[in-house]
Amino acid sequence: MGRVTTTDTASDPGISASSYDTARRRSDQIWQQIAQDPSGLRMLTGDRPTGALHIGHYFGSLQNRVRLQEAGVETWLIIADYQVITDREVLGDIKGSVRELLTDYLAVGIDPERATIFTHSAVPALNQLMLPFLSLVTQPELERNPTVKAELAAAGKSAMGGLMLTYPVHQAADILFCHGNLVPVGKDQLPHIEQTRVVARRFNERYAGGEQIFAEPDALLSEAPTILGLDGSRKMSKSLGNTVMLRMSADETVTKIKKAKTDSERRITFDPEARPEVANLLMIAGLSTGRAPEEIAEEIGDKGAGTLKMLTAEALNEHLAPIRARRAEIERDPDRLWEILRAGNARAGEVAEQTLAQVREAMGMSY
Repeated sequence: MGRVTTTDTASDPGISASSYDTARRRSDQIWQQIAQDPSGLRMLTGDRPTGALHIGHYFGSLQNRVRLQEAGVETWLIIADYQVITDREVLGDIKGSVRELLTDYLAVGIDPERATIFTHSAVPALNQLMLPFLSLVTQPELERNPTVKAELAAAGKSAMGGLMLTYPVHQAADILFCHGNLVPVGKDQLPHIEQTRVVARRFNERYAGGEQIFAEPDALLSEAPTILGLDGSRKMSKSLGNTVMLRMSADETVTKIKKAKTDSERRITFDPEARPEVANLLMIAGLSTGRAPEEIAEEIGDKGAGTLKMLTAEALNEHLAPIRARRAEIERDPDRLWEILRAGNARAGEVAEQTLAQVREAMGMSY
């Protein structure tokens, strides 16, 4: 597989302004490369299976994954079931969550004939890469990772478990096992990509004598705006119940949007700083229709929040109607879902075994 040429950055996983600017410029170059010739690009991304997905996931990342798939970028999607236990003591219905996640992937347009969809737990060789990779990082480096700190705070825990501490290295294994060289992320996830670059670089230097066993992956920064929770929270969260799920009916969506938080001003304007909740609904309506939120706000004028909510619900329902129709069709054949996952797991397992063999050979452990 062809590899993307990467720019070198400092080994500390913290992201400075200059590092972000470097990642931004590189991301812009990659978008141009995708438009011209996507061959040699292999994207790895995915989700933790904590239930069905919502419109924050859809507008924030799922649409972009389908866009990349359609552009010809080789697509690998990990259902990160092992990562559920990084911050949870009770798993819940993990198999049901995997099923819901897979259903949503297919409904939005992920094509299992062109994408490899697999689970952590079904690919032992991937997880075995954690051992040599952990030898390449220090405890202070892991503790400094801002994303790990944020995950710990979000989980409401004071003590960090071993799996949480090594979370960035597990993500490095996810990306590098399949020689992924492209990872769609938001700015807050850049530290994980930088940690993966560090692992790849150090492995090549320490164990492979400078040979490039692993390419240093690039971040493909998302342009998608963050969708706030309907209660005004920083983001949509299934645990807070402030979401519109992809699987919801049209009536359920209307009910949810009607309860969305706005403000007391009657005239509708698009002002994300001063009126974030109103701007959020305008953004959802805009993303659903392809129109500018400012244009929608001008159209509504002084008709108030009630009109805004109804317009948003109608636009969102119209946009999601074909996705929901496909979802209903997919749900009628659950056996097909597991067949797709087994095929993806088998392919991921083969690739992981090949990569592990490369690693053992480089480390002088091929017996």
